[in-house]
Amino acid sequence: MFIAMNRFQVKKGSEADFEKVWLTRDTHLDEVPGFVEFHLVKGPEAEDHTLYASHTVWRDRDAFEAWTKSEAFRKAHARAGNESTGSLYLAHPKFEGFEVRQTVRPSRAA
Repeated sequence: MFIAMNRFQVKKGSEADFEKVWLTRDTHLDEVPGFVEFHLVKGPEAEDHTLYASHTVWRDRDAFEAWTKSEAFRKAHARAGNESTGSLYLAHPKFEGFEVRQTVRPSRAA
């Protein structure tokens, strides 16, 4: 598996607008082979921002890279430049990609 994350430093007071952008967007992820799941997570608050991350799980790195070159990716990110980025974020989102080395799931008895 491969996990793709983007970390966002959302300016204080812009959290509701940021979440609305994400909750109302067309992701097109379900159209892409190798997509497993997506999470938008809210993290700790600092004095000037709240940390968020988009967390997408893929079958493997190749599936993720195919997504970034797909028409579905272009459609999903078509509004990205119009999201008042300057007014919502302290800085450009930071991408982090991880190849999964271990997965632990609960046993059936748990």
